[in-house]
Amino acid sequence: MKWIAGLGWIALACVVAYGQPPAAGQPSFEVASVKLAAPPTLGLRRRIGCTGGPGRGDPGLLTCTNISASNLVTLAYGLAHYQLSYPDWMDTARFDITAKIPPGTTKEQFQLMEQNLLAERFKLTVHHETKELEKFELTVGKNGPKLKVSVKKPAPKESGAAASPAPPIGRPKLTMGSDGLPVFPAGANMMVMIDGRARWQQTGETMQDFARFLSAELGRPVTDSTGLTGKYDMLLSWATDGMRMAAPPPDGAATPPDAADPLPTLVQAVQSLGLKLEPKKGPIDLLVIDHMDKSPAEN
Repeated sequence: MKWIAGLGWIALACVVAYGQPPAAGQPSFEVASVKLAAPPTLGLRRRIGCTGGPGRGDPGLLTCTNISASNLVTLAYGLAHYQLSYPDWMDTARFDITAKIPPGTTKEQFQLMEQNLLAERFKLTVHHETKELEKFELTVGKNGPKLKVSVKKPAPKESGAAASPAPPIGRPKLTMGSDGLPVFPAGANMMVMIDGRARWQQTGETMQDFARFLSAELGRPVTDSTGLTGKYDMLLSWATDGMRMAAPPPDGAATPPDAADPLPTLVQAVQSLGLKLEPKKGPIDLLVIDHMDKSPAEN
């Protein structure tokens, strides 16, 4: 996914400098390999992301594949992308990392190890700034929510009858709808993006979870002010082009169809659930990249 930086900063409130190379005795990986990722091969899909670490499937080994420099920093500092101010090249420069984690490492120590690795291999230096940032507040529309309450399926009753066969492992086979997007099976938690269009389905979603999802997709903070405390099943389809800059139309206003792209923006699609995303402004703590080498130091 392409994350967008530069969200129209308005005013500087304060600056706190830090992020120098780690001192001796700081938490560090036992062994770490950091190298540039291989260039993409036409027609070949490659996994992107990181696995391993405390509380995960492989607590003794961190493995990152084809991960961008900007994602390395957000993971190391536990940030959303809208909290990071960085040069554009950090979205396209990608790296492979393998690092051995000492036994008994805590999540806090693990995060420091990631930060120290970036300082050692990339000469990363950063500072904090508080700036006024555009954000959204998630509220209920004037006609009330149009949400499907999630119903927990009862456990199967014990009987002498043979149990139903387990669903097959792996991705379900999807059929394409008339809008060019897949039709998701009922109860499946999925998201796809195809040719500038996206479809997302989630079951048992809280409003807090929904606000976090919207924040990640819009690249801006989203605060839940709906007052809704239930869990809901949701389905949304939207056009990804320009979705971060679109303002929501008035309540009840229809989105005019476009022959080239009939789907609404994500901000507008939220209204189909009887909810609104209202633009706001407020202070946000940012991590600003002062320096980061484009190539890591030798292993």
